[in-house]
Amino acid sequence: MSDAKDLAPNAIFDELKAGRVLLVDVREPAEFANQRIHGAVLMPLSTFEPKALPTDGARRVVFQCGSGKRSRKALDTFVAATGVDAAHMAGGIAAWKQQGLPCAHIDPATGRVVDHGHY
Repeated sequence: MSDAKDLAPNAIFDELKAGRVLLVDVREPAEFANQRIHGAVLMPLSTFEPKALPTDGARRVVFQCGSGKRSRKALDTFVAATGVDAAHMAGGIAAWKQQGLPCAHIDPATGRVVDHGHY
């Protein structure tokens, strides 16, 4: 499914840097711990509670997952429950990485988290 709620990683990156997006990662904790987008908050789809997300209009809620399937499901559930306009990242973190955008990740050589804390 492709529509106006499917956002490209580069567009989300710009909005995230500007502070206009609340990026919600709906993957599971182990996936998030292994690799994540700096600034994303974790709310796994398995325990997803749409009304727990802030919807004050200060930032647009954008969902992301590994490939875009779970984030689209979270988006549809969120909009149905809250009526708030939101979006999701088409292609998920896989598309984000394919565009060469930065991720926090675990260094396999040291086991330490590598996150430069900026974009």
